[in-house]
Amino acid sequence: MINLLQKDQDLWDIFTLKEEYESDVRDKYDRFPYYASSCRNIFEPRVSKYLIEHDYHVEYPEGKPFAVCLTHDIDQIYSSLLVKAFSMIRNAQIGSVSGIMKSIKQMRSKKLPLWNFNDILALEEQYDAKSSFYLMAESPGEQDYSYQIEDCRQALGNIIDRGWEVGLHGGHTSYCNPDELKFKKTKLEKVLNKKVIGYRNHFLRFNVPETWENLHEAGFLYDSTLGYADCIGFRNGICHPFKPYNLHTKKSIEILEIPLTIMDDTLFQYMKLDERRAWEMTKRIIDTVEQYNGVLTLLWHNYNFFYRDKLNFYKKILNYCKEKNAWMTSGEQISIWWKNNCI
Repeated sequence: MINLLQKDQDLWDIFTLKEEYESDVRDKYDRFPYYASSCRNIFEPRVSKYLIEHDYHVEYPEGKPFAVCLTHDIDQIYSSLLVKAFSMIRNAQIGSVSGIMKSIKQMRSKKLPLWNFNDILALEEQYDAKSSFYLMAESPGEQDYSYQIEDCRQALGNIIDRGWEVGLHGGHTSYCNPDELKFKKTKLEKVLNKKVIGYRNHFLRFNVPETWENLHEAGFLYDSTLGYADCIGFRNGICHPFKPYNLHTKKSIEILEIPLTIMDDTLFQYMKLDERRAWEMTKRIIDTVEQYNGVLTLLWHNYNFFYRDKLNFYKKILNYCKEKNAWMTSGEQISIWWKNNCI
């Protein structure tokens, strides 16, 4: 792949994210935003198109035409009294009696309303799909600390035993701190009694190429952070997993990037799309990934499964991809398959 892309300077610059090396533009979370990019056609994976046109081909299990990497960032598992009250009001507005009764029960509980792992597993199982859950391993006092990873031991063991993946969801400063990455990876591994290979950073905080180098040093097999928070699409023009290239060292980095394509909050918060427009753009992205034999990475937060419209939208995506015979699975399974068959 590298040798082929180096023959086209424009595509090479897009693939390696050269503009991000040279730009000082960052948003409040130290992210390079889509609005600062000179590559405006984010819905066309120009790099993958070029590769396919030059006989690059990927085979998935059972001859599936493309893959969907299903992922969930677990930012919270407990819910405040204010959030519970809002949920009850929302259920009252839509006339959901069962929702109101559930909210009343939750108001009496100290936790649990966001502890919906089993519900997600059951839903995805209906579509013969699996997914990745990225859990935070923050300590009290750290920014956005909201739960103790040790409290999740039994639930996470169930996730793994049923064949889904648990990876690390790095905190606000993890992306630029290799020692913190190692510490939190080890902390999660002790809870799981299993090696952690997958990663995504909180708020999609990421610096090119330093974060990739840090993740490789910390011992991760793959990352799935590379995507824009402010727009869905193909950040570096590719809809396939790839090994990043460091323009400073002029060497490939020994980690697999499974680029993020669509995040729920990008659609409905950053882009502020209504459901009709959000589906039009999501369907277009899915069709494009299928066309180029690629991998669509979807991020759906666990808290959005409690909103009927967001839950139904997720089901709509699963239905559409199942109709297209996509391989819907976790980052772990895709990374292992890619390592054994495509690199």
